[in-house]
Amino acid sequence: MSRFEQLFADLEAKNEGAFVPFVMLGDPNPEDAIDIISAVIEGGADALELGVPFSDPVADGPTIQNAHHRALVSGATVAKALDQLREVRRRYPDVPISMLMYSNVAYVRGYEQFYREFKEAGADAILLPDVPVRESAPFVAAATTVGVDPVFIAPARATPEVLEGIAANSRGYIYGASRDGVTGTERESQTLGLSDVVNNVAMYGGAPILLGFGISEPHHVSDAIAAGAAGAITGSAIAKIIDEWVGGDHDEPVHITDMDGLRAELKDYVASMKAATVKA
Repeated sequence: MSRFEQLFADLEAKNEGAFVPFVMLGDPNPEDAIDIISAVIEGGADALELGVPFSDPVADGPTIQNAHHRALVSGATVAKALDQLREVRRRYPDVPISMLMYSNVAYVRGYEQFYREFKEAGADAILLPDVPVRESAPFVAAATTVGVDPVFIAPARATPEVLEGIAANSRGYIYGASRDGVTGTERESQTLGLSDVVNNVAMYGGAPILLGFGISEPHHVSDAIAAGAAGAITGSAIAKIIDEWVGGDHDEPVHITDMDGLRAELKDYVASMKAATVKA
């Protein structure tokens, strides 16, 4: 079984869903990012979604855009992201890890080399938010060749043809978008109608569904689980906490001056979100 398959089986046996936080590699710098990732694991995260900094993150709102920018200002590169991924995998050999990055990285490195590099560094799955499933054949083929799970986003109001393609091509999990738009907690989250989102995707079969977009509070997680999702992904919440500790965006490299304080806040936050995954 893959790490994601094992995770979902273990959680089902415990009558729990998965809580998966997103963390940007290199934010606000490589060393602090590793400490941040360790804190969310220690707080109870079931799996990780790790971002690779990019200069034009079109699927992200202002909070995660700031995280991209802070990491790039601190000298982030794909090579450094791979180094951080290797360190996370070394520390946490059993934790499922999904990567979220933009397709430019795959284009530049070559599809098969791209997937192989991230697989060897420790990634289980990769989501490229700017690659629609209708254009995904070469990506899926390369990912499958090297043993990486390709993951696709199921939009809240996708057509049956799109959802069928997503179900057929996603492995590990399907990222179900709880609403339209970009990532972020900048606008009020809405978790009404989540059952419809889950059911629309699930009717085509496929991998377990993790709901994301606008998941920032424990009741959002419990709503996602109650709607039938296998778990919830919080995208911007961790980046927002970091944002508050470093004072927003910067044009110079920044460091966390009180890492113990930040770690404590992150662990408390993740613990509260994980507690909401227990099924009624």
